[in-house]
Amino acid sequence: MIGVKVQNLCRAARRFSSNVSIKDIVRYGIRKCEGNQGINGWIRGIRKYKDVTFLDVNDGSSIKNLQVVAATNTVPTDVTFGSSVHIQGKLKERDAVQQKFEMQATAIEVIGTCDNSTYPLKHKTRHTMEYTRQYLHLRSRTNAFGALLRIRHAVTVGFHKFFTEEGFLNVQTPVLTSNDCEGAGDLFKVTPDDESLSETTEGFFDKDAYLTVSGQLHLEIVCCSHGRVYTFNPAFRAENSRSRRHLAEFSMVEAELPFTRDITDLTKCMESMLRTVTDEVYTQSNDDVQLFNDRIAKGHRDTVENCINQPFLIISYAEAINILQNSKESWEFEPKWGADLQSEHEKYIVMHCGNRPVFVIDYPQSLKAFYALSNDDKNETVAAVDLLVPGVGELIGGSLREHRLHLLKHKLASLGLEKEYQWYLDLRSFGSIPHGGFGLGFERYLLFLLGVDNIRDVIPFPRFSHSCVL
Repeated sequence: MIGVKVQNLCRAARRFSSNVSIKDIVRYGIRKCEGNQGINGWIRGIRKYKDVTFLDVNDGSSIKNLQVVAATNTVPTDVTFGSSVHIQGKLKERDAVQQKFEMQATAIEVIGTCDNSTYPLKHKTRHTMEYTRQYLHLRSRTNAFGALLRIRHAVTVGFHKFFTEEGFLNVQTPVLTSNDCEGAGDLFKVTPDDESLSETTEGFFDKDAYLTVSGQLHLEIVCCSHGRVYTFNPAFRAENSRSRRHLAEFSMVEAELPFTRDITDLTKCMESMLRTVTDEVYTQSNDDVQLFNDRIAKGHRDTVENCINQPFLIISYAEAINILQNSKESWEFEPKWGADLQSEHEKYIVMHCGNRPVFVIDYPQSLKAFYALSNDDKNETVAAVDLLVPGVGELIGGSLREHRLHLLKHKLASLGLEKEYQWYLDLRSFGSIPHGGFGLGFERYLLFLLGVDNIRDVIPFPRFSHSCVL
């Protein structure tokens, strides 16, 4: 009985308002929306004539507007582009391809006025993403960024759905940590603003604390007791970069797979994840994605679909270096064994391999963190993998994890980290398992999905070097 009551309460909560969303009108039509005679939203267009006025109203739930028809003498004089309104009326079917429904207004109430003389977003103007970047507090009102927010939601749901259906457990890894997972040192140190809160010389936590760069090490802990795990959390990198691909705060989708000794277990999971989520988003958010395909990156959707439908290629780091060295390109950074692949290298490799996703595996140990599994070869490589995709370069990075206690001890001792990571050694001492995992940059995936040129245009409030607005 308790379950039935909860279900009834949930249904009642969804029906608490007599208003209907424009998304429901577009999706379900009039019959499903019977009894709902009101809408809330913002004016996106006005066409005023002597006897009749047409208002385009949008509530953020859909890229499509709802056309409202009203007698001109009933429209308040302060209804302008951008103003918020509540409209009562009756939904009617229309004989039109683009807009199958409209509302015949009986009452229009202005909730919030909008002064068009000072409003930065102008009526009938297609603002560039560079222009709207100046107005982070207003740009969600534009068609493009409104679509982007709905796509971000759909992608988020897509990742959660994929991992849930594949039997992964979601783990909320901490934002505050004492570990430097990547070992790169690009950390934001956290200290209380009130110095009196730090009662000891060691600080508030009695040790240094940082904003996390990755949830991987915490995922490994749970993986060693619960098997397949994943997290979808913010990450922070104090990189002094203002490039089109870097942010100081972004989101990471990370997963850890237990009982695996083969790098192809990781590549197969990455490939399946990328295909599944992309197909899901292109299906569920077709109209929003199409806006980017038509206005922001013309034809990019076909590029992604062709890319995703091809088999992903796997090459070694050694093969990648050979491809680069045998090219006739003039490199800013000379490709050579032991040097990291730069953005220019990654994009060339993808192009050389037919503009499809490419896994690069078996990197030199010096390029990867201490936890990467050492290969049994003379070149001192590790079982690490990066997925490179068209237009972006590196999208996903991962590795098998070193589960052999004596080798991990040696690595940590050579770095002077054996004491600090004793807990990590414990994972290898008590019921150790071979395992591996990967991390995907959420915003970089959106660049790949939509063809947007700058990563600051796929996140609501970008944070980067010398900029933390709002």
